[in-house]
Amino acid sequence: MDFNMKKLASDAGIFFTRAVQFTEEKFGQAEKTELDAHFENLLARADSTKNWTEKILRQTEVLLQPNPSARVEEFLYEKLDRKVPSRVTNGELLAQYMAEAASELGPTTPYGKTLIKVAEAEKRLGAAERDFIHTASINFLTPLRNFLEGDWKTISKERRLLQNRRLDLDACKARLKKAKAAEAKAALWNDEVDKSEQELRVAQTEFDRQAEVTRLLLEGISSTHVNHLRCLHEFVESQTTYYAQCYRHMLDLQKQLGSSQGAIFPGTFVGTTEPASPPLSSTSPTTTAATMPVEPSAAGLAPPAEAALCLEEVAPPASGTRKARVLYDYEAADSSELALLADELITVYSLPGMDPDWLIGERGNKKGKVPVTYLELLS
Repeated sequence: MDFNMKKLASDAGIFFTRAVQFTEEKFGQAEKTELDAHFENLLARADSTKNWTEKILRQTEVLLQPNPSARVEEFLYEKLDRKVPSRVTNGELLAQYMAEAASELGPTTPYGKTLIKVAEAEKRLGAAERDFIHTASINFLTPLRNFLEGDWKTISKERRLLQNRRLDLDACKARLKKAKAAEAKAALWNDEVDKSEQELRVAQTEFDRQAEVTRLLLEGISSTHVNHLRCLHEFVESQTTYYAQCYRHMLDLQKQLGSSQGAIFPGTFVGTTEPASPPLSSTSPTTTAATMPVEPSAAGLAPPAEAALCLEEVAPPASGTRKARVLYDYEAADSSELALLADELITVYSLPGMDPDWLIGERGNKKGKVPVTYLELLS
């Protein structure tokens, strides 16, 4: 009991001494041991890494889960070390509503059939989103959290210890200075000087040891950057794969709707506007094919009626022509096609019975078939 009381009194005395030293430093009444420039740079880099890691982590969480209530729920599950319940994505929920609407409104009607097709595409989009969120969480969010909750906490703990060791060291320096001043005035040997010098040597040793430990941890931030760089590459890869899947699913849906639209509204213009910028590409073999512009093959896509089409005899319809901007260069496969250059403007139109993946394009006195996926249709 007496030992515990003495320890508490000693701890209280040390805390009071540090508080006095810290306060006097703030008011410029005490000297402060300064760290070298290299050490200060390591501290600044560590603080910057921590702050930006927190910001990137939080915003990535918002990107993957925009619903704040859902994020709070997931956070609580993680803190309780319980499995986060699986959620239906917005795309899957939309697919469910569309499928139910088709069932009630008539699955064999043109509207019902289209609802079913769109619902299937939305379901695939939702599944792709779920895979992306899962992959990004494991390969990107988890390493960032591990740094903040593991390495950074260790660095912070050792920095606090270093701060305490420095305060103790400077307090010892101040006591020794006062003891020597008192000794000089008394003109006799003062035992307080010996005691202060011994305390200073101990404090200096503990400070140097703690400074070395903290420095090694701070230099480890370089390894943290390398690890975060690798995780960032994996995040980009998973995001590229996700958008490539979305592009492929929507392109398939576009083709299905184009075919059904031509059957329901014969003679109408078929085709939709492609995005103004080219699709994302990836070095991954599984995503490259999905992200490149789809170049329809001349064999197998054109119906017999179109194969026999004589371009010289083709005349644009009285209505239904539109201007289109070319998105990518396209090299004509044969004389029936029109070669394209990116960013040029051409006139396009559809003819009854044409494959929905193709349009007739005109540039001056030249005309020929052009693939829809290489065009941005202008209003």
